[in-house]
Amino acid sequence: MPTGIVTVVEIADDTFIVAAPDVVAAAVADVRRWDGWWPGLELVVTGDRGLQGLVWSVDGALSGTMEIWLEAVADGVVLHYLVRAEAAADRRPDRLRERRTRDWKRHVHRLKDELEAGREPGQGRPQW
Repeated sequence: MPTGIVTVVEIADDTFIVAAPDVVAAAVADVRRWDGWWPGLELVVTGDRGLQGLVWSVDGALSGTMEIWLEAVADGVVLHYLVRAEAAADRRPDRLRERRTRDWKRHVHRLKDELEAGREPGQGRPQW
């Protein structure tokens, strides 16, 4: 049995989105978004929390668990993103974590822009 070195990747990120919880939950649950958000990962939903998000097992470039927990706050939602996974030893853990974190921030900010479209900065969500 080979005894390779394992690289542990842990990512925790929080992003506030001024949108209704059901709108954010629907966007997160949209399977069509996942390949773009997490290329190289095979996702299996292991927990469906409805308006509070999803939990996945992940395999491929990373192997472990990932979750998005949605927390209704004021006139929006805090999207909590957590990854606990392992990667092949040939990867540099700091670079891998940094790249995955940067990629996620780019995707979640696009989602934020999409869901907050038409809202002036500093203004609440009109339907709240």
